[in-house]
Amino acid sequence: MNIKKGDLVKILTGDDKGKTAKVLKALPSINKVLVEGINTIKRHQKPTRQGQKGQIIEKPMPINVSNVALTK
Repeated sequence: MNIKKGDLVKILTGDDKGKTAKVLKALPSINKVLVEGINTIKRHQKPTRQGQKGQIIEKPMPINVSNVALTK
């Protein structure tokens, strides 16, 4: 795997096909990468303290390294 944190990659497949973004984290052990703003999911979070409101958090999920291409 020759993609590292901070590299610019182009998404080859999926809903975000054609977009270019920066790699946030490389996970070589499972052959995946976290890409900024790509493949995000929404998670509902309960309030942690009394009087605090719950919230919806958008979280990036890993994408397979074969679905991205390194750009210069």
